[in-house]
Amino acid sequence: MKNINSEIEKDMRYLQLLSQSFPTIADASTEIINLQAILHLPKGTEHFLADIHGEYESFQHVLKNASGNIKRKVNEIFGTELSEHEKRELCTLIYYPEQKLELIKTVQEDMDTWYSTTINNLVSVCRDVSSKYTRSKVRKSLPADFLYIILELLHERSDDADKAAYVNVIIETIISTGRADDFIIAIANVIQRLAIDQLHILGDIFDRGPGAHHIMDILSRYHNWDIQWGNHDILWMGACAGNDACICNVIRLCLRYANLATLEEGYGINLVPLATFAMETYSEDPCTEFLPSTSGGSDEMDLKTHRLATLMHKAISVIQFKVEANIFERHPEWNMSDRALFNNIDFKRKVCVIDGKDYEMKSCNFPTVNPDNPNRLTPEEEELLRRLHHSFVVSEKLHKHVKELLSHGCMYTIVNNNLLFHASIPLNDDGSLKEVELYNGKKYCGRELLHYTGMMIRSAFQNDTDPQEKAFAKDYFLYLWCGSDSCLFNKSKMATFERYFLCDKETYKEEKGNYFKLRNSEEECDKILDAFGVEGNNRHIINGHVPVHAGSGENPIKAGGRLMVIDGGFSQAYHKETGIAGYTLVYHSRGFELVQHEPFIGTSDAIARGTDILGTTQIVEMSSRRMLVADTDKGRELSNRIADLKKLLYAYRHGIIKERSARRKKSQSV
Repeated sequence: MKNINSEIEKDMRYLQLLSQSFPTIADASTEIINLQAILHLPKGTEHFLADIHGEYESFQHVLKNASGNIKRKVNEIFGTELSEHEKRELCTLIYYPEQKLELIKTVQEDMDTWYSTTINNLVSVCRDVSSKYTRSKVRKSLPADFLYIILELLHERSDDADKAAYVNVIIETIISTGRADDFIIAIANVIQRLAIDQLHILGDIFDRGPGAHHIMDILSRYHNWDIQWGNHDILWMGACAGNDACICNVIRLCLRYANLATLEEGYGINLVPLATFAMETYSEDPCTEFLPSTSGGSDEMDLKTHRLATLMHKAISVIQFKVEANIFERHPEWNMSDRALFNNIDFKRKVCVIDGKDYEMKSCNFPTVNPDNPNRLTPEEEELLRRLHHSFVVSEKLHKHVKELLSHGCMYTIVNNNLLFHASIPLNDDGSLKEVELYNGKKYCGRELLHYTGMMIRSAFQNDTDPQEKAFAKDYFLYLWCGSDSCLFNKSKMATFERYFLCDKETYKEEKGNYFKLRNSEEECDKILDAFGVEGNNRHIINGHVPVHAGSGENPIKAGGRLMVIDGGFSQAYHKETGIAGYTLVYHSRGFELVQHEPFIGTSDAIARGTDILGTTQIVEMSSRRMLVADTDKGRELSNRIADLKKLLYAYRHGIIKERSARRKKSQSV
């Protein structure tokens, strides 16, 4: 009694606030009953994707089919009741209802019968995917037009003799009033939404593929998602913040992969000044080392456009190397002055001197580089960069998308005993956490390093940031992109210059940091998990960044199951290298399933022929019992909420807090 009274006294201010939401014993008791019931529902399904790299159609399809989760449910519900063709057609209708309906109408003679059968089947699937949620949560996911109808169909069954006529009349009336198409589209979208409770993006939405802006548009409408920023996301965020080196890198990568749609159509970046400058400056240069790659899934270019993109590619690359060198000079603490390689070129001998050794140049045609001051921009380059800078910082849509990244993401997160981050944790040679200097000489490691790095990124976009700190934060985007101790890069160097200009391929090697060397060790992964405060027997690290070479036998499950690497090469540019088209991870109430995907043929083929992203599912870890909401982070929050409500009940019943006469119920249920 004494302990509970002291707790009540300590929490009095909070309990007074809580009483405003639950003003009576009845209100508090009802909420406890609601929350206790929710704790015993099955755990919601989590969906993990990484390294999407602009592959809009593949991303959209994997999102719509929930990495095969919907197909699995259709198979479980209908078994042999439907043929394989019928189940495939039903799945395609759920994924692409508008487009599939148009096709069906061209071949289906008796649409009323088809509507009746299909609506019944869709209701069965919707009933299954909604079964693990409260009625309140399901209600919130329903479209207003069909809210009452869908709720009735979900909770009344046609095989109940007393309700069969009632249910059949609802469906017949949907058809007779001409609302069947709208209803099918609505319930298909509800199925997609309820199939996944939470989406985790482990970084790298941008670059290579042509549709990063489309992906961001989809995510901005998605019901529940988070992102752990990747190095390519950081590059675009840096460009949005006004870092000129990031701007140059973004443009260079788009040109390298023949992907101008994201820049011009997606974000309204004006590339005409760059095209004009490139034609004037490099028209006589073959620029063979700057030929755009057409293996990234972008539309094929005609010869004239391809040639222009090649010239633009070289022009922006030269400017990039100059701008980077100037930033490295501003920050000697980064120890990156050796990456200013224009300083090392002997233009007469056409060699680059690195560590006292001469390396032959592929070409040495640099009309804008002054050997006496190689990193100085020409007046024309300065004007071009000013105009490009302006295009990025005034792009309304880019700012909107970066705001989404900031509001939904950070460098890492911990959810349900899983540590999520994009790339790595800097480590010393002995596996201990490595201290990395950020701003004003302050050093951090492990969890603090990722936390304060995230804070620094945000400060670059905040108006109340100290001007010097803000300037540093903007520069730091470049270090995160290519610094050796960056948790988003963690290699000895980024050999972009060497790959473009040097003949010796030995110079292209980028030695990976200690995290990548030690990540197969279960002991090392446990030390990282301990450092981040991740508890539980079934705890994991989940990240992407480095493609898993499944074609050569590499296993994405590492360190005795402690680490899951789900970058399998979503981008078409990686398919030959990895042998597959990406991994996705599904964590449902029965455990983890890793889905290995084959290349996606395309949306039009999926709609017309019912083709899916073929893949194999690997059971990573299954629970001995079905996991409940009580076993999750949300369950722990609800348990704490219940404990607080019980204190409030005690306070009411012992007169410590008075009940309010006006009943103002406000449920806090999820």
